[in-house]
Amino acid sequence: MNIITVGIDLTKNVFAVHGVDDNGKPALVKPKVSRADSLPLIAQLPPCTIGMEACSGAHHWARQFRQYGHTVKLMAPKFVAPYRMTGKRGKNDAADAAAICEAVTRPAMLFVPVKEEHQQIILCLHRTRQGFVEERTASYNRLRGLIAEFGIVLPQKVTACAARSARTWKTCRVTPRRGSGGLPRPETTTCAACSSWARGRCSTASATSKIDSAAGRAHCKSGAATGAR
Repeated sequence: MNIITVGIDLTKNVFAVHGVDDNGKPALVKPKVSRADSLPLIAQLPPCTIGMEACSGAHHWARQFRQYGHTVKLMAPKFVAPYRMTGKRGKNDAADAAAICEAVTRPAMLFVPVKEEHQQIILCLHRTRQGFVEERTASYNRLRGLIAEFGIVLPQKVTACAARSARTWKTCRVTPRRGSGGLPRPETTTCAACSSWARGRCSTASATSKIDSAAGRAHCKSGAATGAR
């Protein structure tokens, strides 16, 4: 069979293949082709033009098909949509493959260059880093909104908050109190945050020492009363 143009609709597990001859008539129509059978099917065809949508895995399959002498062209899905049949008849994989086969033959069609493996590796690194940056920004904004409920307003940018924290801890000098177990004196702190923290810790330690003293006096009194009896 003299097939000159093939349209392939890529999916996760099953592909749809639509091929036409030099007269424009369908010569190869396979609505369901498994991933394992797709490469042997394309390998037995004579060199022709293969069109696919630039979706997930399209660059990998384009490199595989080019090894057998085929000319592979990728197109954006939005440029293929006008050639798809309307109504319920156009909402299936076979209709998508036929639309791709029709769109790839248009002279004014815009194509996506096929990327090599090293290009995709660099692109994956950039996309991974971009995802980490977005996750960091989302976490920081969530934390910033929660802390704002307690009257603490952090800078809008993560980098500004990190620089501000570094300057605060670098310039703040806290002198421990003698006999306080390492608790600082509030008057020796050089920033509002550390001063507030020191006052809270000192008041807690003071209250704890008072409770311990009262408990000790009560214990002594009970012991004295028991001995007197």
